[in-house]
Amino acid sequence: MIHLEIPDKHDYHASMMKSPVPASFLPRVATAAIERALRTAPIVVLLGARQTGKTTLLRSLPQLAGRPYLTLDDFDLRTQADADPESVVRRAPTLVLDEVQRSRDLLIAVKRAVDDDPSRTPGRFVLTGSANLLMLERVSETLAGRAVYVTLWPFTRRERLGFGRAGMWSELLAAPFGRWRDLLPADSGLEEDWRAAVRLGGLPVPAHDLPDDEARSLWFSGYVQTYLERDLQALRAVENLADFRRLMRAACLRIGGLLNQTETGRDVGIAQPQVHRFMNLMEASYQAIRLPAFAINRTRRLIKAPKLYWSDTALALFLAGEAEPRGAHLENLVLMDLLAWRDVQPRRPEVLYWRTATGTEVDFVIETPQRVLPIEVKAAVRVGPSDAKGLEAFLDEYPDLTNGALLLHGGAETFPLTRRVLAVPWWRVC
Repeated sequence: MIHLEIPDKHDYHASMMKSPVPASFLPRVATAAIERALRTAPIVVLLGARQTGKTTLLRSLPQLAGRPYLTLDDFDLRTQADADPESVVRRAPTLVLDEVQRSRDLLIAVKRAVDDDPSRTPGRFVLTGSANLLMLERVSETLAGRAVYVTLWPFTRRERLGFGRAGMWSELLAAPFGRWRDLLPADSGLEEDWRAAVRLGGLPVPAHDLPDDEARSLWFSGYVQTYLERDLQALRAVENLADFRRLMRAACLRIGGLLNQTETGRDVGIAQPQVHRFMNLMEASYQAIRLPAFAINRTRRLIKAPKLYWSDTALALFLAGEAEPRGAHLENLVLMDLLAWRDVQPRRPEVLYWRTATGTEVDFVIETPQRVLPIEVKAAVRVGPSDAKGLEAFLDEYPDLTNGALLLHGGAETFPLTRRVLAVPWWRVC
């Protein structure tokens, strides 16, 4: 049976009445997953895009207090790691090593140190990276059987507000459809316009510390430059940064749509094999997200191509040059909350989408071994039964997997939209 972590209801609702914590440190959803990993494996790997707060999070953990913190962004350390990686590993009995994707030889030295330790001391090495080491084949083979991986996504909305959690997904999955309305706080004081939330995004500095859109644009400009000139070059995989940047812009303009690499390449003047390679790099560096399709096929022919999203909505707006958020950006905001929740579960559920060949679609499907939860997202303030057509089709197709669905909208009212669909303001759940 899948285990879903559910905070104590009374403690949670009490916390919602408190003021957000200072900007110096906001509690993160991933903390519990890191603490579990430190008790389990000799190597703990914390992954995520640059500037998601990996260093801040690790330095806040009492279990890691006093450990040497070494970063491969430091040129001298990287030179030492390339020349004599064993000497770096021997600096202390336990280490935190930052941006480890920059030195494969150092990872091999970490592997040897773990293999030479008969007790396989849990939590001995904590590694961080801005590239998904699981997608870098040689690296994942090096750490196989020795490491637990934790992903730190950008802030969820409730993290940004100081509550240290993702949305109400565990509670909804654990309860029958008839109890969903009672689970959602009637007056949480968290109402927020989705357009404002999209503009803030979830990267800690622009989302929490910068005062306005102009300051955030300046910050994003520097962020993109660092990503292009340092992170991608560290992966040694991009020869033409101009092509790569055009593809990033095209991807951000296509948020929420099906990914057709041939069509995208034609629009930006890049060959399909190059688009495929660049998209892999965007995904490996935690920028682009390719959402897979729900694959159970009963009576309908299903679309299998992934849908495309971006890791931070504010960064996506900046890259695309868009002044106003679209409904697809609200979808993206909900997806990031789902991923942050999914990746801290002891047994990870799947987050997917569903679309038939005739165009009937459900934005997101949470899949567990016991149950699925279909979710539609509508930016409109007012929604009606016609907005639930995709959800109703899904419920008809898979009656043995679920008996209720959720429609998140941009308004303020929670109400039954149909007999099997509950309409809820997006901010009551996320």
